[in-house]
Amino acid sequence: MAISEGQIKHVAKLSKLAFPEEELHGFTEQLGKIIDMVETLGEVDTEGVPVTTNVIYNKSVMREDVAVPGTDRELLMKNVPEKENGYIKVPVIIENGEAGA
Repeated sequence: MAISEGQIKHVAKLSKLAFPEEELHGFTEQLGKIIDMVETLGEVDTEGVPVTTNVIYNKSVMREDVAVPGTDRELLMKNVPEKENGYIKVPVIIENGEAGA
């Protein structure tokens, strides 16, 4: 599947990425090769091959989920530069109510 430089620019905009115009051709080639490789995998005959979700058996190594008291909120918020109503206030990253889509 061929991918165009316009599509690369569109994906970069959606991802909020910026790169120099001279790198656009290289990114287009690299992403095109990746897409071609994934499409090649789709051509492999997997009829009759059992589904494998993990190649080795692992018993659960997770500890039992036990509720414990959390850290004091005031202590956690002590070094926060800006807070409002008990929450950490962060800069806006969505312009005009859109995420670049």
